[in-house]
Amino acid sequence: MDSANLNTKRIVTVFGGTGFLGRRIVKRLLEGGFTVRAASRHSARVSPIFSSTGRMPEAVEADILDASSIGSAIAGSEAIVNAVSLYVEQGVQTFERVHVKAAADLAAAARDGKVDQFIHISGIGSDPKSDSNYIGARGRGEVAVESAFPGAFIVRPAVMTGPDDAFLTTIVRLIRLLPIYPVFGDGGTRLQSVYVEDVAKAVSGLIDGRNPKGSSIFEFGGPRIYTYKELLWEIARQLHTNVKLMPVPFAVWKALAGVAELLPAAPITRNQVDLMRHDNVAAIGVPGLKELDIEPRDIDEVIRLIEQRA
Repeated sequence: MDSANLNTKRIVTVFGGTGFLGRRIVKRLLEGGFTVRAASRHSARVSPIFSSTGRMPEAVEADILDASSIGSAIAGSEAIVNAVSLYVEQGVQTFERVHVKAAADLAAAARDGKVDQFIHISGIGSDPKSDSNYIGARGRGEVAVESAFPGAFIVRPAVMTGPDDAFLTTIVRLIRLLPIYPVFGDGGTRLQSVYVEDVAKAVSGLIDGRNPKGSSIFEFGGPRIYTYKELLWEIARQLHTNVKLMPVPFAVWKALAGVAELLPAAPITRNQVDLMRHDNVAAIGVPGLKELDIEPRDIDEVIRLIEQRA
């Protein structure tokens, strides 16, 4: 019996299973033969999202903020993936509540439920001591998860790209539209953006036991490191156009983002500005995609997908 047939007996529950990364993790797991539950506050979204896949995940209504809804969602699972993320605080949905308390509650429920594997999606640069509410909460969330579920996998992707992302897609559109492109600070922040499909493949591989180094912390970055200015120039080159850059101080960006957050779908948030102040590059010595035998794809392929989608 091949591994795909064996995996059908293994249930994996993905919280945030309809999100940007979560839906791709679900799809990879389905392709690997796993029985998958896509846990989301909006379970009605599951069917249309996965209608074109060969197999469908089980749609589970579950709110990571509601401990009473977690138990039934994870019952019988061998692995749990926490792919829930929050970029703008609204009401009870605060960074501390989602990224720390709820993540710890889910990890503890997985431990008490005798779940074999727990994978927590965090991000490169997460730091419990950071002055940024968002970055600090992501760091404290990692600590809380490791305490609640010893041996949990902590996965830190760099900024993720894809044809439906909020990062590269926006840059491509604005470079085509704007005669002058505003830059974060002097544009010197270093970025190692990673294709979201590569991250999903890596997470699926960890669940399938592909971890030759026996590590519990992974940082996933793309094949090249660009400064922000270099990234913009490279995107313009791929689009066969020119771009004129205008440095804009971070203080101005922070003020603009504060206003933007009042909109129903904020085009930029103060937390994204905070992230752009710091290099977003995988640490040397921390296992990444290559240790999982995944050759990361560069932005040229993603740009082609964005153009095709447009």
